[in-house]
Amino acid sequence: QVQLVESGGGLAQAGGSLRLSCAASGRAFSSLAMGWFRQAPGNEREFVAAISRSGDSSNYGDAVTGRFTISRDNAKNTVYLQMNSLKSEDTAVYYCAAKINVGYNIYAYVAPAYDYWGQGTQVTVSS
Repeated sequence: QVQLVESGGGLAQAGGSLRLSCAASGRAFSSLAMGWFRQAPGNEREFVAAISRSGDSSNYGDAVTGRFTISRDNAKNTVYLQMNSLKSEDTAVYYCAAKINVGYNIYAYVAPAYDYWGQGTQVTVSS
């Protein structure tokens, strides 16, 4: 069993920045590929970013490419999402997800591929 706890959400102005963190426990963090997804009211869950176990491979959703950066610190069992140049359309609940039984340089960008989910953290961007 893997537990994921997100933090760092809140209110930001358009053009500003926030950094989300997701702390994992219950399994060796280096064995997990990690991802971030988001869901706004009335919308489906949307892929934001993913990173491999090694941290060497990553991928981003089209809406955030060039503005968001995913990273991980295996020593701290934590994955991060640095969000810059925020827009009002980034407003959503952001979820951290973990995938087990995955190759060292593999990431996943579809929600059903993930095995564990955090409870989510709200990000609100005011224009």
